[in-house]
Order: sequence, then C-alpha cells, then structure tokens
Amino acid sequence: MLSATWMKGASKGLSFLALSGVLFGVPTGAKAGADAIPAGYTTPIPSELLTPDKVRTSVGTFNFFDGMPDPETVKASFDNLKFIRAYETFLTLMPAASIEMLRHGHEQIGVDDHTKVNLMSPLNSNPLFLTGNTDTVYGSAFFNLQQTGPLVIEVPAGLGPGTINDAYFRFVADTGGPGPDKGKGGKYLILGPDDKEPSNTDGYFVFRSPTYSNWLILRAFLDDEGKPDQAVANYENGLRMYPLSQKDNPPKMTFVQGGDKVFNTVHANNFEFFNELNRVIQREPIDFLDPEIRGLAAGIGMEKGKPFNPSAADRALMEEAVQVGVAYVRSDMVTPRAADAYTYEGNPQWFTAFAGGSYEWLKDGGRGGRNLDARNNFFWAYTVNTPAMVLEMVGVGSQYAIAGTDENGAVLDGGKSYKLTIDKNPPAKDFWSIVVYDSQTRSQLQTSQPFPAKNNKRNKDMVANADGSVDLYFGPKAPVGKETNWIETVPGKGWFTAFRLYGPLQPWFDQTWKLNNIEVLD
Repeated sequence: MLSATWMKGASKGLSFLALSGVLFGVPTGAKAGADAIPAGYTTPIPSELLTPDKVRTSVGTFNFFDGMPDPETVKASFDNLKFIRAYETFLTLMPAASIEMLRHGHEQIGVDDHTKVNLMSPLNSNPLFLTGNTDTVYGSAFFNLQQTGPLVIEVPAGLGPGTINDAYFRFVADTGGPGPDKGKGGKYLILGPDDKEPSNTDGYFVFRSPTYSNWLILRAFLDDEGKPDQAVANYENGLRMYPLSQKDNPPKMTFVQGGDKVFNTVHANNFEFFNELNRVIQREPIDFLDPEIRGLAAGIGMEKGKPFNPSAADRALMEEAVQVGVAYVRSDMVTPRAADAYTYEGNPQWFTAFAGGSYEWLKDGGRGGRNLDARNNFFWAYTVNTPAMVLEMVGVGSQYAIAGTDENGAVLDGGKSYKLTIDKNPPAKDFWSIVVYDSQTRSQLQTSQPFPAKNNKRNKDMVANADGSVDLYFGPKAPVGKETNWIETVPGKGWFTAFRLYGPLQPWFDQTWKLNNIEVLD
C-alpha cells in the first residue's frame, strides 16, 4: 500500500513514471493556433516550448511563474531527482554490493585472505548464499591484488568449472574444463589494475582484473557414491594461492569447512545496501566504474575519498528508493517479463538466469544496448558470472533452468503439494540436480532436510518409474511411499527451484529432451 506521505510528497513519487499522466494547464497569455503570439513575445512561439503555470504529475503538482518554479517545486524536483539516482544506484550497482557481501560473509567465518579457502563440502541450508548448490563441492576464496601484487592460483586437475569475478561481478577468467587448462590443471597469473606484466610469464595463463578485490569460486563433484571426500582431497592437496613474489616459498593454505556454518553473503534490501556499496567504492580504483555509473552514486553523496553521510531526510528517501527497486526485482524474479528469458517457446514456466543468452547482458549482440532487466534479475537472485553458463559447450560447463510457478502460472506455495517428472536420460555427462530455494532470501530453503535437493549421484535411493523417468515431490509432507523422492517445503512460505545440468549434452541444447512443468497435486 502506498503511504499518504508517498502520495503527497513529490520526493516520494514513482520516479520511473514521473513523466506519465501529466496534466497541463494553459500558459498565461497563450492563444490557440499554430501561429499564436503569446503575451510578452513579438513572434509566434511553438506551444511545446512553454511550461504552464501548473503541472500535475504522478510525482506531485509543480507551480511556475512564467517557467520559473516556486521554492516548493524546486525542492520537490530535486528530491525526486535524488530518489531517481538512489533507485538507479540500487539496480545498477547491485552486482558490486552482492559480491561485497559474499566477501564479507567469508570474513565472518575466518576466510579473510588469499591463503584461506571456504570449502563447502557440500553446502547445506545454514548459510545464506544466493542459489547455492548442495550438489557440488565449492572451493571459495577472495583475494586483494592491491595487497598481493600479481597472484598465482594453482588449480589442480580434475576439478569442475571454476570462475574468477571482479568486484563488480564482471567475468575475469574461467578455470577447469571451460578454462584454458581444459580440466588438466594449471597455473593462473592474475594481474591487478596497477600491476605491470612480468617479462617472463611462461607456464602461466595470464589474466588482468580491473579491480583489487576478486572472487575465486571453484567446483568439484561428488564421487560415484555421492561423497565429497575425493573432491576435498583434491582441493587440499592441489589448490594453492600466493603472490608471484613468493613463488619460491608459497605460504601454507588453510581450508575452512564452511558448508554447514551460519553466515550471510546476501546484500541488504534497505538503506544498509548503500553502506555495503560504499565500502566497494572506497576500496577499489576510481576507474573500476565508468564516469556515468560513478555519477549515479555521486548523485546521492557516494564518492571515492569522501565520507558518505546522508542527512536523515536523504536517508529516508534512499530507503524508500530501495524498496521500490526491491518491488521491481521481486516482480521479475520468477515471472520474468522478457520473452527471451524462457527456456521453451510458449512455456511460461522454466526460464534461464541469463535472459538473452549473454553473460554481459547485451541485447541483439549489443545493438540493443544492455538488457537491464535481465542483468537486474540475475544479480538479485544468482551469483557467478561466466560465459560457461551461457554458451553451448557440450559436455563442459553447466546449464540451468529456473521455475517459480506451477503449471497454471501460480507462484509455488510451501503449503501445497506438487510433482515434477524428470524424463529418462537427462542430458548430463556429469550429473543433474534440482534444489529448492526460499523466495525471501533466495538461498536454500530451510526445513528439517539440511539439503533441500535431489541429485542422481547422492540420492541413489530415488525410485525410478518403469520407463526410467523419476517423479519428484514437493510439499510439507511426503506422499506415502514416496519419501525418497520428496523435498520438503514450508507452509506459509514461497519457494522456487533450479534444475542444473553439469556437463550438458546436445539433447539439452537442441531441446530433444525437455523439462516437464510442475504439477499441482492438491
């Protein structure tokens, strides 16, 4: 419900509708007709150049004397501009705040420099972690190139796909199968924005990041028995991170078992968001963002090298701008309005996290500019930005399909029961999985099941149908006799789900194998 204050105050207007529904008065002294000469002029003046004395908009009513605003109009228009700047800052710089909170969450459990790795083996529902997967063994670490200088990352053979993202969640490099080591392992040399490339880089895969802080997220797979032991050993025995200057005497690595710890990696959805973002702006080089984007943040008082201390009035306005932004991204979260988000033509249920098929969210190859809705949708609910999730890489990388509605288009309700049939022979070289997420936190749904998921490696007790398909059940209670195929949900809570294929095969890409819709059982 819109508050009375919102409706009355121009600063609380719906900024993105600020020019809609405008009701104009007639400029004083104006005459009708194309050749009218208004009072005070000696020649005809096009009427579209003139501002009426009173203009009513969804933002408020503006009053003018011969085009000059009165003091109330001046204040209201500037307040509304600040609202717009705050709203656009929230949406545009959400990637930076999201990865900043990932970094902060790692610090909460002691993973606070390049020698420490958060080993989630596997990740359960205790941590708040955007759409984390229960079915891979993550190795997650942050490093600061301003502190280390050129950094070496030794990636062991046999890991799954890995990715390095910068402090604005931009893609820096892939490792493993999608990367230049092709799954055979290798040494990666990561240069910071201020680093000179060494004269001799033989034996290294060299990449440069535009930011100091970067996230390394690696994946390893469960073994054929559904256990993480082999993956954990691979990390502990083979993953090394050290400054190039210490290559002859690398420091010891520490692996923190974080998969079941309680920590938060999700950015705030209130004014605190701006404090999270400000940490990034103060830490990173000034040109990690282009001047246009820096101008958005500066428009609300956030500028590198200067204190961020908005007044109480500005703080309230910015808080409300975030809430309007949250309403938008939540509206697009499980029913994206972009037609190219959907996996199957004519099916409004399953969709991709990368609408438009571009990890840079470029529309029509860039001719349509940036697909802003697609980018906002992604960073609201997901992490890890890599072309390996988008490109057709048969047998390599990963592919995803998301659903938050049932076969009738209604949002998924934790108090109801549903069924999803996975047809035989899912096209995955490595494995397939399905994980259930909380619609509030976008993290794993917390229930009596620590892993709100099923996959064909860990859950070998799932019962298949005679034709090889598997029926999965979702609801607050397991159907009688279907307990091994059931994922628990919570009455009174919404949920959505992600279906993953690791090592996706051709039938996924040519759609000769398709996902069925989620059926309502009651």
